[in-house]
Amino acid sequence: MYQIKDKIAFLEQNLSKKRFQHSCNVARAARQLAQRYGADVEKAYFAGLMHDVCKELPFPEQEQLMREGDFAPDPAELHSRKLWHGIAGARFLQTEMDITDEDILNAVRFHTVGRADMSLLEEIIYIADMISEDRDYKGVGRMRRMAHEDLGATMLEALADVIASVVKKRGMLPQYTVDAYHCYLNKSRPAEGRKGIQG
Repeated sequence: MYQIKDKIAFLEQNLSKKRFQHSCNVARAARQLAQRYGADVEKAYFAGLMHDVCKELPFPEQEQLMREGDFAPDPAELHSRKLWHGIAGARFLQTEMDITDEDILNAVRFHTVGRADMSLLEEIIYIADMISEDRDYKGVGRMRRMAHEDLGATMLEALADVIASVVKKRGMLPQYTVDAYHCYLNKSRPAEGRKGIQG
C-alpha cells in the first residue's frame, strides 16, 4: 500500500547516509512499538521511515513548504529553523507523495514538538524518534525500556526532558509542546494530586 521499497530508494538517494540510517532505525522502532501497542504496523513503519524526509532540504525550501500548507506553525516554530522539517515534511507527503491519511501527516508534523491529545500513531513516531538505535544520549536506555512498558509515561518523561533542555538553553517553547506536557501530566495523576506553582 505504501510502496515501502520505493520510499526507501527515494530516501537513500535524497538523504545523507547518517540521516537515511536514522530514518530506517526510527521505522524499525516504530514497527516494534506498533506491535507492542496494537497500532497499524505498516502505517507506523511508513511514518517512521518518512518522518525526516525534509530534514536536509535547504531552509528556503523547508520554509516554503511549511508556509504553503495548512499545518499552523506557531511563533516558536517559525523562530526555530530546526523545527521546520516536521511541518515541511507533512506538506511534502501531501503534495509529492499523495498521502491523505491525516494520522500519518500529523505524526510527521508533530514528531519533534508533540501536541496535546496525540493519537497512538503520533505517540509512536515521537517516541520512536527518541529511542532509535542510533540515539546515544544519557538516559536513552531507560527511555527504551519505558517505551515498551507505558507509552503515556514515556511521553511525559520525554516532554519533560525536552522542555528542561530548551529552557536551559533559553530557547523558545512551542505552545504545542507546553500543551502536550500539561496533557500528559494531567493523564498521569489524579486531580487531587495535581500541583501548580506555589505562591
